[in-house]
This record gives sequence, structure tokens and C-alpha cells, in this order.
Amino acid sequence: MEKNVKAIILSLLIMFGITSHATAKDALSVTPQAVWDMVQEDAEEMLFVDVRDPVEIMFVGFTDAVDINIPFRTVKRTQFNEEKAVFAMPLNPDFARDIEEALKAKGLDKNALVVTMCRSGSARGKPSADYLLSQGFTNVKYVDHGFQGDKIEDGEREGFRLKNGWQNSGLPWSSKINPSKINKP
Repeated sequence: MEKNVKAIILSLLIMFGITSHATAKDALSVTPQAVWDMVQEDAEEMLFVDVRDPVEIMFVGFTDAVDINIPFRTVKRTQFNEEKAVFAMPLNPDFARDIEEALKAKGLDKNALVVTMCRSGSARGKPSADYLLSQGFTNVKYVDHGFQGDKIEDGEREGFRLKNGWQNSGLPWSSKINPSKINKP
């Protein structure tokens, strides 16, 4: 009972974006290179998930190393936050169910390794890993610095995401989306 209460509270905190950076001690970050190595060695024993909105993937890029794209949050174009100048990105209510279905399609269960990847690793990568742990998944990691990596802080390329992350690590990626890997509701 106590475990269920903790899972519900963690889910609510994640949903409202008020968790600390160190919520799930078992949801460890892994480097893009380590994930690439895992995919090369044990792809059939894990699920590698891109958790970005498909529209973001379309404009930023994609790696076929992932098994599937299942958005953790999706852009809601009918809700705009004037103060922050951004659209709302509510939690995908089917996220955990879709992850479980993707695992089953590979013959795996909730104890298999699941690795999530977002744009930077912090806004959706780690929160999605925390959320999956709160939903009974037991072996979850996220890609440190995500797909695009961090922004350059000064100089002529200030503000561009050109350091670390999957895209900047020399790992395979493409500017073209692979529609067969996009989870269609």
C-alpha cells in the first residue's frame, strides 16, 4: 500500500513538473556512446525509446538506433503560455501503456532495460525515466544530454546545441524521420 501511495505521489509530481533532479536513484543517466554500445551488443534485450514529440524529431533529426518513438509529452497547440512564449506540453496519458506494449512486441516485460532519450536529457529524458519507475518498470535509464545536447554558452555559436548529446557524439543520426518507428495512436 505504501509503495502505491509513493508511486502516485511521484507520478503527480512528475506530471506537474515539480520533481527534483535526483528523484529516481535507479534511473541512471548513461552516455550516448554507452547506449550505442548497448544497442550494438544487446538490442533484443532492451527497449530504446525516443520520447520527443514527432514534430520535434521531424525538424531536429532522428537515430534509427531507437526501437520506437513514444512521446512522453506532446505539444498542445491550443494552449499557449504568453509569459513563457511556449505551447503547453501535457503528459501523454498512454505513455506507460505504450512502453509496455512496445516491450511485449519484443518479447520483453517491465523488468527489461528501457532507455529513454529526449532533446537534452533533463526536460523529458530523466522525468520519463522517473515516471516509468513510478509505474512499476524496474530497469530504466535515460540518455545523458539527450539527442541534441547542451547549448554553447558563449562565442559566435552561443545558444546552439553543439556540445555533447547523441547528435554531437559522432553516432549515427539523420535529418530524416523514419515513419515506421513513430508510435501512431
